Amino acid sequence: MARVERLRVYPVKGLDGVDVDAAEMLTGGTLAGDREYALFDAEGDVINGKRTERIHELSTDFDPRTGDLVVETRAGDRRQFSLPADRERVEAWFGEFFDVEATLRRDASLGFVDRREMGPSVVSTATLEAVASWFEEVTVESARRRLRTNVEIGGVPAFWEDRFVGDGAPAFEAGGVRFDGVTPCGRCVVPERDPDTGEPTPEFRERFLEKRRESLPDGVDEAAFEHLYAVTIIADVPESDRGRTIRVGDAVDVLD
Repeated sequence: MARVERLRVYPVKGLDGVDVDAAEMLTGGTLAGDREYALFDAEGDVINGKRTERIHELSTDFDPRTGDLVVETRAGDRRQFSLPADRERVEAWFGEFFDVEATLRRDASLGFVDRREMGPSVVSTATLEAVASWFEEVTVESARRRLRTNVEIGGVPAFWEDRFVGDGAPAFEAGGVRFDGVTPCGRCVVPERDPDTGEPTPEFRERFLEKRRESLPDGVDEAAFEHLYAVTIIADVPESDRGRTIRVGDAVDVLD
């Protein structure tokens, strides 16, 4: 049976995600707690893995109940902050680490997602397993951390999510929340890197493109893909379903 297998949010954009048992759909159409905070430099550019490989030198954990953010560097420096109360301490520490003038911003109604007019990202567990199988050094958890997706669906085949984008595509529902696929998620440099070391996986993009074309499900609207260096989809949640809560274990139904 198709079900919500995992929910993962990324409290501070660019840093590690945390698994949650349930998440409310915000008024902006995203999951509560996802990219709620982000660090920006003096030019207003976000500090994330696209911007700097140094992001991989950090290991972080976050407690959504208390707002406690724990950061540990590869060198063993460990700090704990309380968000949003410790804003100035966060800005000073991360600013020194990244050698920039850092500003911490918060958006609790939408979050600092890349595609601010859209909603959560969706992938199947089987898709993560398939992508991991294409590379000797990539585990399923490594694929999960590289792709940084919100809603993971179990009990369905690999690339199940591809069917929800394009002309005439169906929607799906989980926990009374409707998800309409908007676009495949085109990928940047981040998935090519080991999430722990930052080292690039050799020929990642080339092998990914080769295997992705082989694995595209029959009947999928390929015209919906600008290119095939894409995996997972970005969905839209209608305003009528915002404020509802999605939970791990919720049944998933396709809406024709």
